[in-house]
Amino acid sequence: MSFSVWIYIIKIRFIRIYRIIYIFRLQAVNFLIALFLHVKKMKGQPMTVYAYLRVSTLEQDTEKNKLEILKFVNDKRLGNVEFIEEKVTGKLHFRKRELGLLIERMGIDDVLIVPELSRLARSITQILEILNLSKEKGFVLYSLKENFASNDKSITAVITSTIFALVAQLERDLISLRTKEALQAKKASGVKLGRPKGKKGKSKLDVYREKILYLVGLNVPKTVIARECDTTVSNLYSYLKNKT
Repeated sequence: MSFSVWIYIIKIRFIRIYRIIYIFRLQAVNFLIALFLHVKKMKGQPMTVYAYLRVSTLEQDTEKNKLEILKFVNDKRLGNVEFIEEKVTGKLHFRKRELGLLIERMGIDDVLIVPELSRLARSITQILEILNLSKEKGFVLYSLKENFASNDKSITAVITSTIFALVAQLERDLISLRTKEALQAKKASGVKLGRPKGKKGKSKLDVYREKILYLVGLNVPKTVIARECDTTVSNLYSYLKNKT
């Protein structure tokens, strides 16, 4: 076999190998494009959509709220929605309700819908805490009555969030003021405050004992109490568990 024939055979095989590689590259590129579009589509859809309905009395009807939420979900094309209904007073801290468990399991791109923000809690401080959790965990909170969305970057949403923060701070200041007045009244009536003499406290929170118990009695959120006593929420829960 001549040298030119060998060269021809090698060229033919090289062309075949090149075609195989070219086809493989095309298939790989198509696969990556399809994967990218799939991921992009998935990111555009929330993982899970929840609607939270809280009623404080058995007489309250949730059917109207359900219809409004279903219309909202349909307009936004959010997909299926799971309703979480709870019959409990709003005075109870949200972490002690079904709402707290729901928020704990929510993740990035999940959606939480409520008829109005007051269904979350009666305290502005708690509502602000839930809004902060939505930012930290990456889920979106919608409130139909206020036309509010936690991921909205418009000036209206920014103003609303700012007002919430200001009112929450005012609420904390009023709680602090009432606490100081109550402790001063106890002191004026002869009640000894602070740690009893001769006893060493095992916790730095012992000096705040009366204040903590008073605020707990007012159903003040643990986050606010912890901030007032310069500690963490977990330390506060541990203290209450061991000292009360």
